[in-house]
Amino acid sequence: MAQHHHQPRQTHSNPPSGIIAAPNTPASSEGPLPDISFDSASRSTESEPVRNVKCDILANWLHSKAEEKIWTTGEPGEGVFVKRCKGSYALCPAGLAQDGTSLHQGIASLNIRIQHGKQLQVVPDFDALPFCQRNQSAAFIASHRILVVWEDDPMRLVDRAQGIQDALMKMIWARSPEDTKKNVRRVVLWQAAYTGMAVCMLTTAIGSGWRQIAIQQIQEPNWLRLLCVLPLPGQVWLSLFFFQAIMGNIAQIFGATALLKNNSKYYSTQAPRRLTRNREGDLPHMTIQMPVYKEGLHGVIKPTIQSVKQAISTYELQGGTANIFVNDDGMQLISAEDAKERQEFYDENGVGWVAWPGHNPDPEDGQRAFHRRRKFKKASNMNYALRLSCKVEEYLAQFERPAPWSQLDENLVYEQCLQKVLTEREGEAWADGSIRVGDYILLIDSDTRVPRDCLLEAVSEMEQCPEVAILQYMSGVMNVTNSFFENGITFFTNMIYTMIKFAVANGDVAPFVGHNAILRWSAIQEVAYDCHLDHYEKFWSESTVSEDLDMSLRLQSEGYIVRLGTYKGDGFKEGVSLTVYDELNCPFTRLFTTFLRSNMPLASKITIMAYIGTYYAIESAWAFTILNYFSIGFFNGWLDHYYIDSFKVFFAIVFVFTLLGNLSLAVVVYRIGDRTLFGALWENLKCIPMMTIFLGGISLQISQAVLSHCLGIDMQWGSTSKEVESVTFFEAMKDVGRKFKWTFAFCGIMTATMLVCRFAIQRDWKIRLLVACWPMGTVVVNHALLPVVLNLQPMTFTW
Repeated sequence: MAQHHHQPRQTHSNPPSGIIAAPNTPASSEGPLPDISFDSASRSTESEPVRNVKCDILANWLHSKAEEKIWTTGEPGEGVFVKRCKGSYALCPAGLAQDGTSLHQGIASLNIRIQHGKQLQVVPDFDALPFCQRNQSAAFIASHRILVVWEDDPMRLVDRAQGIQDALMKMIWARSPEDTKKNVRRVVLWQAAYTGMAVCMLTTAIGSGWRQIAIQQIQEPNWLRLLCVLPLPGQVWLSLFFFQAIMGNIAQIFGATALLKNNSKYYSTQAPRRLTRNREGDLPHMTIQMPVYKEGLHGVIKPTIQSVKQAISTYELQGGTANIFVNDDGMQLISAEDAKERQEFYDENGVGWVAWPGHNPDPEDGQRAFHRRRKFKKASNMNYALRLSCKVEEYLAQFERPAPWSQLDENLVYEQCLQKVLTEREGEAWADGSIRVGDYILLIDSDTRVPRDCLLEAVSEMEQCPEVAILQYMSGVMNVTNSFFENGITFFTNMIYTMIKFAVANGDVAPFVGHNAILRWSAIQEVAYDCHLDHYEKFWSESTVSEDLDMSLRLQSEGYIVRLGTYKGDGFKEGVSLTVYDELNCPFTRLFTTFLRSNMPLASKITIMAYIGTYYAIESAWAFTILNYFSIGFFNGWLDHYYIDSFKVFFAIVFVFTLLGNLSLAVVVYRIGDRTLFGALWENLKCIPMMTIFLGGISLQISQAVLSHCLGIDMQWGSTSKEVESVTFFEAMKDVGRKFKWTFAFCGIMTATMLVCRFAIQRDWKIRLLVACWPMGTVVVNHALLPVVLNLQPMTFTW
């Protein structure tokens, strides 16, 4: 179908209308219009014979133009009609009314004021012409293979017909400017400049410390001071993010924001040219992969599936195909009734699914042993499901497909292959529906909402940019409870995405956060690896909870890139942690070997290392604060000037992150037009207490996770809570005491120690200095408040 834009014209009370019936053939040159006026003023004074003569002249002129443009071949049913009045037409050729095609009768039935239309329709024959959509102003006659064009103003009829033909030729042959120019995206280097400035600031700060060592060494020689070089690498690593934050804050306040509106190598803010089935052929097949655990069917899984089905419906109307592939981690672990309910829901909604068995290394009689290797179950769950899918494809490839081969034949063969795969596993795996993987994968979580019209734009960008392996979309937040903790994490999530968008638009490498992303299946297969434990080919890393970071690094090592897409706004929505427990379930695992081998820009590597350093800075906070408490309390004035006490560090952190960070965030949100300045400031200020307690009270938990990883101690990592659990206050406090017993023990010991050092020891050794007690006190208070104040369950005071 072709669209045509309405051109302004004068309107008349009852002007003549023109109709051309002609084959749709190429056009030739233009000619002069006859000097005939059909405006309302001339019609009010001229006689009917004069008007009839004018219409006859116009009909002959239009017919000559049709012959000139080779729009007519002289066959019956081809000619020009110029309307004199209701039911009366000037014809050319004159015998058009008696040519035996019933065209004249069809034209006479178009007794309405014809207006400019938008689409071209096809009717079977002339008899159906009176029943067509008349406002379209044109119709193809299938029986005679001609195009009938009509127009209110006969003087514009030739232009109307020419415009339709040009649009048809452009649709078939022409190429748009987006097609003809190469899709080259420029590399933005502002983030690299900001990173370089941050490194310079860090170097200056470290250098000022060594300046103090040099001065003291001259005044009081002691070569033991040179041992300060030993913690230098760790000091640089832990401090790097602090200086990057300073530069980032300055850039957000004073830097350019125009880059947020332009596409670049790692950033897409403008939607790509959409693929069309008429021009590019069949659209790529999309698979929506959704790993789930024990989430509720009706509260979590069902709304997500319904959202995805709406997106699939839109994509299929646009000419594409898609399927839903659920990797169910909990179906074999829940009750038989719940499992059956899930299966029936999947079947009713056309969802393909794979459910792998529970961990059973020591089976009882009649059971089969199964090892869920590694401790991070999301990656291993997806690997298992993808392995079954690949095995089915392997068997499907063995079938010959003689012509004619229908979709029904393909479905029958697929069912045979799927049953063969399941039989080979002797009941170990459960699966049903379509588990085949298409050209691209939309990876989502079980508590996700996707835009109704997103799949076509996603595959369009991936098809036009073969170097992109992952297209990570920005996400909004889907609140479930509106609790203070969830709202705080919502603010934190939105803040992180704003920072990511600003950094990537300025040239940083886009991150892959593990969901709401389009993955190129061929690229994922290219970086697959052989697991040395079970010798299966796997795609996702099972040795780290950061399987998304590992995948991103492996893909970039092979020359692919990760891109951030923001043109869907907050159409993609994700759930956030509902309880404080969820945020304490994820350590960082080092991937330095792969990371250092990757070919990502140096500035991006420095940024990632700074981000990694924040985990170790938080992890070490409680230990360094204890060391500072005793060092400043007992030896204040005797320490080398190279040492900076924790109170100064605390003040610097408050200034850079709490004050300057919140101000810069409000300014950049205002500058890009998301919120008003004062509205953004107020939102930031409201979340300061919650974020202070949260970030100040997780040091011990991060230490436990990092040390467990370094020492090889087994820790289990589960999924975040997707639904609200209603418990009484006493049950909640019992759960808090069980999960945070060592945290409370630490707080009790340190509180007692501070009281003893303040009141019970000799006067000369008492620790009373504010610079020693304040940092230690904040650590103890935040760790004591975190499990209770930020926990929704006890704070509801349900008895």
